[in-house]
Amino acid sequence: MEEILIPISFFLAVFGVIYLFLSTRNKERLALIEKGADASIFAMGRQHTAPIWKVIILNLALLLMSIGVGIFVSQILVSIGVDEDIAMPGTIFLMAGVGLFIGFKMTQNLDKE
Repeated sequence: MEEILIPISFFLAVFGVIYLFLSTRNKERLALIEKGADASIFAMGRQHTAPIWKVIILNLALLLMSIGVGIFVSQILVSIGVDEDIAMPGTIFLMAGVGLFIGFKMTQNLDKE
């Protein structure tokens, strides 16, 4: 019976956080509108951003390519004589991080265009 409480608690916590975020945002917006603030302030920061699907595809592609390069480089390191338990996860995580960093920089360039 205890095994079912963990997923239920997790989903309730996620639902609670999302509900709190949305309801608080709605109350803030209503309060600003009642005070006569311009509604255009809600769209700030969204005018010059790249479409989200481009960002997701770019980052996912770079992540998968860098993981592949990490596996390739780790196999080269293993053939040289580095311990496989050290070379495989270290190189894969290192290359995945490099790929995500490159994706972050490329996303910034998408926003500038």
